[in-house]
Amino acid sequence: RALPPPGPALLDALCLNPGPPPCVTADPAALPALLPALRAYHRATEDGALLAVEFTGLTEYLALLRAAARALAPFGSSVMFYLAAAVSDFYIPASEMPEHKIQSSEGPLQITMRMVPKMLTPLVKEWAPEAFVISFKLETDPLILINKSRQALEKYRHQVVVANVLESRRTTVVIVTRDSQAPLALSEEEIAQGVEIEEKIVSYLQAQHTAFMGKEG
Repeated sequence: RALPPPGPALLDALCLNPGPPPCVTADPAALPALLPALRAYHRATEDGALLAVEFTGLTEYLALLRAAARALAPFGSSVMFYLAAAVSDFYIPASEMPEHKIQSSEGPLQITMRMVPKMLTPLVKEWAPEAFVISFKLETDPLILINKSRQALEKYRHQVVVANVLESRRTTVVIVTRDSQAPLALSEEEIAQGVEIEEKIVSYLQAQHTAFMGKEG
C-alpha cells in the first residue's frame, strides 16, 4: 500500500541494471513512498517488535490466534488484541472439500458454505480474559453501522469496535465502546500529506488501552 501507482506490486518499484555486474535499484519516483515504509519496517524488526505469522486457511488462523492468546494471557490487561479483519464470514470445511478437480461438464455448481466460528467469544472468556480486545465492523449501510457495533459489544463483551463503512474506510471510522462513540476522520490536508487513518486509530486506542490498564490495575 505504501507504493505509488501502478503499485502495490513491489517489482514495479524496482529497476534492473544489467551491469556487469547486474544489480537492482529502486525507481526514484517510488522512493518518497517506499522509504518511510522501509524505515518503519527496519525499526520494528530491529526492536524485535514484529513477528510475522503466516497462515493459509481458517483452521490455521484460529489455532494460531488461540496459541498467541494463551501465551499472552499471563500479561493480563497489558495485552491488546487488534483484530483488524476477519478471514472470512463463510467457509467450506476441509472434510467437505472435493478430492479431485470439479468437472465443468457436470453442469452448474452449487456450493453450501458454513458460518465461520466466532473467535471473539472464546478469546474474551477463555483464552485471554483480561486483555483489551478490539474488533472491526465493516458495513455498506451506514444506517446500521453503530447499532451493529453495539450489538457486537453486548454479545461478545469485549472493549472496542472500530466501525467503518466500505466506501470511506480509508478516511473515516467511528470508535465505539459500550458507553461512547468517537468519530475519527482525516482532513483534506492530512490526506494530501499521505497520513493514514490507522495512525489516528492507533493513537486513540493507545490512550484507551492505557486507561483500561489503570482501571484493571
